[in-house]
Amino acid sequence: MPASIPFDNSYARLPARFHARLAPTPVAGPRLIKLNRALAEELRLDSAWLGSPDGLAMLAGNAVAEGSEPLAAAYAGHQFGNFVPQLGDGRAMLLGEVIDKHGRRRDIQLKGSGPTPFSRMGDGRAALGPVLREYLVSEAMAALGIPTTRALAAVATGEPVIRETVLPGAIVTRVAASHIRVGTFQYFATRGDTEAVRALADHVIARHDPELEGREDRYRALIAAVSARQAELVARWLLVGFVHGVMNTDNMSVAGETIDYGPCAFLDAYDARTTFSSIDRHGRYAYGQQPRIALWNLTRFAETLLPLLPEDEDAGVKEAEAALATFGPCFDAAYRGGLARKLGLAELREGDAELAGDLLRVMAENQADHTLTFRRLCAAAETSDADGLVRDGFVDPTAYDAWSVRWRSRLAEDPRDPAERASAMRAVNPAFIPRNHRIEEMIEAAMERDDFAPFETLLAVLSRPYDDQPEHARYAEAPEGGGVGYRTFCGT
Repeated sequence: MPASIPFDNSYARLPARFHARLAPTPVAGPRLIKLNRALAEELRLDSAWLGSPDGLAMLAGNAVAEGSEPLAAAYAGHQFGNFVPQLGDGRAMLLGEVIDKHGRRRDIQLKGSGPTPFSRMGDGRAALGPVLREYLVSEAMAALGIPTTRALAAVATGEPVIRETVLPGAIVTRVAASHIRVGTFQYFATRGDTEAVRALADHVIARHDPELEGREDRYRALIAAVSARQAELVARWLLVGFVHGVMNTDNMSVAGETIDYGPCAFLDAYDARTTFSSIDRHGRYAYGQQPRIALWNLTRFAETLLPLLPEDEDAGVKEAEAALATFGPCFDAAYRGGLARKLGLAELREGDAELAGDLLRVMAENQADHTLTFRRLCAAAETSDADGLVRDGFVDPTAYDAWSVRWRSRLAEDPRDPAERASAMRAVNPAFIPRNHRIEEMIEAAMERDDFAPFETLLAVLSRPYDDQPEHARYAEAPEGGGVGYRTFCGT
């Protein structure tokens, strides 16, 4: 196998207790489903080679490319509030790191590549459905402008996996700024391994926050930096109606990217209480709970760094609390500012938050679709003749009418031309999201008929989420019944 990947593996250079070194487990009949050639170019990889038999062998885990140092990372985590001291990459393998054409360091990881010492009796494999979901949703999130891991390739393994039934197996090649999680810090902190916590923190600073290197308060500043990234990320989730589904501390990246697309889904009818995950029986990770849970997770992160803060315990706790206090203002600025832009307001003024909140309230009371309502407001902002499209989405259209009077009064204070305003709104209110029922159709076609045409079509549509694409209008439609009762499963 020729050397076609310019690996430079900084995580592999950390002490041995950070990971387990082993090769992926080969599969019987690998077949390339999809190769993300645009992402390969961004990573400075040869897409022709990746699509060749040698490249497929690497993407399937059947061969190790020169320069790769495969490893499974150790981490712990709070899962639904319960702490598990050892989790780790149970079905994933970090092949190595590359420097992309923008000078950014990126991980290349196989997910579904076989058992590791962290598998906890699992088979280390992934089923085709979850692989297609992760590929499609992560790429859709990237197109929406939301920080996320990316999908480089999807490969069918030619082998079955057993879950509730027998399913076709697959592997997704995932790309991330890093795969370091809050749970990675917890793994060492719970063992009292302060030396490892310090080494990990220094690694994260060098990789994600190099401007902090050498500062005396760099660990406090790291808490603040990670908190700010998460605050903005979760705000962006809410603005497009995304529900992660399983916001455990081992699923929170310190790089500020959306990671681990398991039981994720998108709102249809707006309801802040919406939960999709079949295992989230008490709504811990419901749509509207996501900011609160993010801060809870960040507090656990700050706790791991307390030994690196001032030796006086009270002083250290105060520093950590001050760093965590950045979350609220960062989230409010990102979320309220984002809502203002979605409503066509060039700047946030007193009363705008209440205006936006009241719209969300009447949407919830009237089962209005989250994405369609905001997209149709773009046309209504240009001409009141389009109000009918918006009000038709409300059980009681007069609820929209009453709110729209206040909205139009506020728009009158905005100096922009209506067409300019509508254009700006269309740039932040997507016409297309990964509708849950379309994802299920796509997965069924692939699983039942080995038909990947729906996957390709949906992927193409979602690569341009802010364009109208009238020829694909059906992909913008809400499901019957507003998606009530839809459930997702983690696929492990």
